[in-house]
Amino acid sequence: MPGLPPFDRVVREHGPVVLRVCRAVLGASGEADDAWQETFLAALRAYPDLDPATNLQAWLVTVAHRKAVDVVRSERRRAVPTDTVGDGPVGPAADEPGGAAEAVAVREAVAALPERQRWAVTLHHLGGLSWAEVALVVGGTEAAARRAGADGVAALRRTGGWD
Repeated sequence: MPGLPPFDRVVREHGPVVLRVCRAVLGASGEADDAWQETFLAALRAYPDLDPATNLQAWLVTVAHRKAVDVVRSERRRAVPTDTVGDGPVGPAADEPGGAAEAVAVREAVAALPERQRWAVTLHHLGGLSWAEVALVVGGTEAAARRAGADGVAALRRTGGWD
């Protein structure tokens, strides 16, 4: 059985998918880039002990999703000091260029989905994993992953989060 490919090739091959997952959770921000870097730092540490039969893309997407969620959790715990309270929009929509409000709305709609649906939609539609790979990441069968994804997309369409 062949061994694992060199780590730099893994980064080149799977880096774009990992970045899409980070951006799906965090938006196109420096935090998404930081989560991407944290994903590959964690992966580099664990890589020597990884089973050569591991699905690298599914493994990296799982690590990326967890790193991005860690950023979201840490943001919720962090106080944001301010001198005044404004009437305008706050958060990412106020800082991002055109289309930011729509991107924020989609992120919020996906975040509001039940966990399995959120994972299925994010991993398949944004991360590019097959339904079989999604099933490996979230647990369960390929049919269950496909159903969770379909239910998630249907819920997004009902709420206007998916066109």
